[in-house]
Amino acid sequence: MYSDLELRLQEAAVVFNGIEILALVFLLVLASETVWDRFTGYRQSLSETGANLIIGLVYGLLERTAYGLIVVIAVFLAEPFALWDLPMNGLTWVLAIVVADLTYYWMHRCEHRVRLFWTYHSVHHSSPEFNFTTALRLAWTEALFEWMFFIPMVIVGFDPVQVIAGLAVVVAYQSWIHTEKVRRLGWLESILNTPSHHRVHHGSNPEYLDKNYGGILIVWDRLFGTYTPERTKVVYGITDPLNTSNPITINFRDFIRLGTDALNAPSLAQALKMLMKPPGWTPTRDTALPADQSDTQMQSPAGSSQGEHHDEH
Repeated sequence: MYSDLELRLQEAAVVFNGIEILALVFLLVLASETVWDRFTGYRQSLSETGANLIIGLVYGLLERTAYGLIVVIAVFLAEPFALWDLPMNGLTWVLAIVVADLTYYWMHRCEHRVRLFWTYHSVHHSSPEFNFTTALRLAWTEALFEWMFFIPMVIVGFDPVQVIAGLAVVVAYQSWIHTEKVRRLGWLESILNTPSHHRVHHGSNPEYLDKNYGGILIVWDRLFGTYTPERTKVVYGITDPLNTSNPITINFRDFIRLGTDALNAPSLAQALKMLMKPPGWTPTRDTALPADQSDTQMQSPAGSSQGEHHDEH
């Protein structure tokens, strides 16, 4: 079963090599956007840009090792339990990317609706700016969690190499949609996740919270009721701002808050609920709040007067 792993990796090499080339192109575009924004005065400070670059650099180094964990788990633990053995061909490659995109949608939705997952995903949302460097602002801990969402793809018979490549394609696609330079794209807006749709996703406006989770395709949001178009000016970031560009604080503030809340919970059961319930849940409140509204309203009694958020599940 594992003896042909090298051959399977060689078959996927064109995908991984293509992503590497596109990554280099993206970095050139990113640098051009940064220079242009500074030259035109659109970006007054480079503190957020610097934080994004540092976070992205550390994430990239961790990715080269942490993502190896995905390969080990998928191939050596999950693959023997596969219900079917799908061949690696053109059709299954397309299916792997589509199914990886659907899986990404539900993973992304969970990252907003389960507080444990929001503690790392909030890193990506915490910047008050939105540009190509925001795409690099990925939590250093996310690879420790995200692999588990893709194990079902291996169980149903997709080759683990295809699963990892499919996820890589979904993530790589999203690099270019972190920009305000591209406005609306006509009919593509009804099918693909575009910069306009993703600006909405990064908005802290009440009407934009917990919307547009899609990776490549926006059709998942349209199907599952989480789609909202860009109507009003987007206010980026989270409703409880970090007010710092320190990469350490950006990555671990919400973990510290979650740990403190769990330790102060009245019982172990309540502590576990604190981890798995939606952001904003407390032992005295069974109504969930949108992910990035929760911390502010948990700390301020005035927040409780705001409208309740009804869980979408």
